[in-house]
Amino acid sequence: MSPVPRYNVQGVAISALTLDQACDLVLGARGRSHAGYICTCTAHGIGEAQRDPAYRHILNRSWLTTPDGMPLVWLGQLQGFRPVTRVYGPDLMLAVCDRGRAAGLRHFFFGGAPGVADALAARLTARFPGLQVTGTFTPPFRALSGDEFAQLQTAVSAARPDVFWVGLGTPKQDHFMAAHWDRLDAGVLIGVGAAFDFLSGRKKQAPRWLQRSGLEWLFRLGQEPRRLGRRYLVDNPLFLLRAFAQFTGLKKYPLD
Repeated sequence: MSPVPRYNVQGVAISALTLDQACDLVLGARGRSHAGYICTCTAHGIGEAQRDPAYRHILNRSWLTTPDGMPLVWLGQLQGFRPVTRVYGPDLMLAVCDRGRAAGLRHFFFGGAPGVADALAARLTARFPGLQVTGTFTPPFRALSGDEFAQLQTAVSAARPDVFWVGLGTPKQDHFMAAHWDRLDAGVLIGVGAAFDFLSGRKKQAPRWLQRSGLEWLFRLGQEPRRLGRRYLVDNPLFLLRAFAQFTGLKKYPLD
């Protein structure tokens, strides 16, 4: 069951919370096994949920589905959830790693291209002395085979992480978490996508002022136009049209 209220964005139930509240909830789950999974959702994720009802179900059945993008924050505030702030994957990772040191929080990094998870662990342990990273695992681009998943289960059981960070990108990471959160000996699974690349130094983040203004997509489009062109030039306008339809009552988006 979700620990906080949610609001409806085009049929997706977004958790009405702040970054500090999200961090508190993750820290509060320390010591719990199979606490659930957390999705960090953007306008891109909302678009994926329109195309795939099964994916919408995954977002709506999570422990938390956070407003990772500023448009989702603004829509929550328009629905009366004024304190809502952006719960951006890289910021959530940094906050949990920082504050979790005092509680002895244990971390496992799963995802990224070869070498990224290890580079991420090295950077974060240097940035946050005392941070406990108990394991990393770089999966193949395809789905894990039965033997590979068994190897992952063994590694996770040995590491006993409180937080299992997943960096596979949307929607792949959310499908993985929904399918496996209760099969891995971990506390909470958190999908943070590009945070692996950003915080490992593999890719550059947008300036903070662009992030706050909701224009981070322009920065990312400039970096990766081929990969992100459809997401931002087609899906974003569709998101805005659907938001207009929802708020004017032209179309209903019930929560499943």
